[in-house]
Amino acid sequence: MTHQRFFRTARITAAGLAIGAMLLTGCVATVDKPAGTDAGRNANAFLTIPRPDMGTFVQNFNPFAPTVNPMVQQSIYESLLIFNPAKGNTVPWLATEWKAANDGKSITFTLRDGVKWSDGKPFVADDVAYTFQLQKKIKGGFEYLKAVTPEGTNKVTFTFNTPWSPALYDVGQLTILPKHIWSALKDPEKDANAKPVGTGPYTEVANFQAQSFVLKKNPNYWQPEKQKIAGIKVLAFAGNDGANLAAANGDVDWAPQFIPNIEKTFIAKDKAHRHYWFPATGSMINWQLNTTKAPFTDVDVRKALSMAVDRDQVTKIGMSGYAQPADCTGLSGNYETWKNPALKDNCTWTKLNVDEANKLLDQAGYPKGADGKRTLKDGKPFEFKISVGATSSDWVSVANVISQNLQAVGVTAKVDSPDWAAVVAGYEQGTFDSGIVWSANDPSPYKYFNTSMGTGTVKPVGTKAFDNYHRFGDTKADALLAQFAAESDESKQKDIAYKLQEEYNDAAPLVPLFSGPEWGAYNDTRFTGWPTQDNPYATLSASTPTAVLLLTTVEPRK
Repeated sequence: MTHQRFFRTARITAAGLAIGAMLLTGCVATVDKPAGTDAGRNANAFLTIPRPDMGTFVQNFNPFAPTVNPMVQQSIYESLLIFNPAKGNTVPWLATEWKAANDGKSITFTLRDGVKWSDGKPFVADDVAYTFQLQKKIKGGFEYLKAVTPEGTNKVTFTFNTPWSPALYDVGQLTILPKHIWSALKDPEKDANAKPVGTGPYTEVANFQAQSFVLKKNPNYWQPEKQKIAGIKVLAFAGNDGANLAAANGDVDWAPQFIPNIEKTFIAKDKAHRHYWFPATGSMINWQLNTTKAPFTDVDVRKALSMAVDRDQVTKIGMSGYAQPADCTGLSGNYETWKNPALKDNCTWTKLNVDEANKLLDQAGYPKGADGKRTLKDGKPFEFKISVGATSSDWVSVANVISQNLQAVGVTAKVDSPDWAAVVAGYEQGTFDSGIVWSANDPSPYKYFNTSMGTGTVKPVGTKAFDNYHRFGDTKADALLAQFAAESDESKQKDIAYKLQEEYNDAAPLVPLFSGPEWGAYNDTRFTGWPTQDNPYATLSASTPTAVLLLTTVEPRK
């Protein structure tokens, strides 16, 4: 499953209904089949990518839209820098360099010379300042940001209310918009932006249909020598199954979705040209319990439900064995060097222990009846929903495993799987019971802990949230987060991170399930130069910042 995210940190989009054979046939019929190795034909071919969680496309390329089309933030708009978790390096992009002030209260970026927007207008510091102004107005966030000040045309300074070490990647990876276009829009939040103007390599929308669209070359790209492919073709699929069938049939070049039993279903059909790579650099996937609702307000309930979950079964059945079970630090494989060794080796509530889970629920006052089912303190049945988008076959399987596991402790959990738009609306408004949810995955664990238990990220029910859907706040965590943000020395940051993990372990704000791999497979029949474990210049995810590194590296097979 490609879990694409909304603007600012690329959050999850809506999806469609389960795909049928007729829809799939209609989709595949429009594909430029990646067959043959004719050099001339390959040079004019579009790199074809499935989008497995959107049954249809609408011609809306607004990055603020609730449903953001694929490649908006990977191919059309670009950021100042790109962090590559596969290699652990930072790639200068629209900025060539940056310097933090000695007091930690500002960062100045030097912008790259010669960059133009796709309409030929120059990219300048005013564009950066305006983007953050618009972002804060529409989506909020960046509370620490005091001002964004252009210095001439090629420098911009971000000033903070307080020393803020996590700011580099927070501001550095927001995609930048052209002020001359967006400032003229009557309603920037709702405008369809049907013909986007960006700095990215492929910006020109062509052949737009409900089931597919093409992005052709930006005629004014600042790296024309890296526009080696003719363009990108994106196909709509209302689920992993349809996208996986297209990959198996050789109808796509890049398959960045979850493919069960990939060796048999994909690789075996053409071992010479089909490959996959799933680095453990994905975010922690959590089971979020809405802490505004009883009984999830009770830490003992959260820990008991966590102990009832068989994470080995979750990862084996739900994730085909590709993922690693979580531990009580809450941190994904992306943060192995940040983990508190004394804590991660002595976890209790993230390990399967049905007896202890039953005991904890008994002690907390949620008794079992004669039928073996528990009741809440008001006498109502102890039951709730686990919400997850229908198109995410992997996560639906995870939810079903959890539902079955909970029967052993007398708790009824019903899997609710409408389309992602409905699920995300429930998350954002705080009306959901529980759900399988992604998490922040920045270079440092600051944002993960801030969005897990920072009080500043808690929104009231009914007020749209873009993080911390479970709405949990912890003042002890706040103090540690403030210390972390003010500290620029990484060794001291790690000491603070150890304490944050201890507080996470005590408070159990979330039920961490597994460290998500970055899914990615490809067919190099038509295009070569893909990232691999031996050449990890990017991941194979189509929805993360490194996607533009891939798009500016792959080339037609000659």
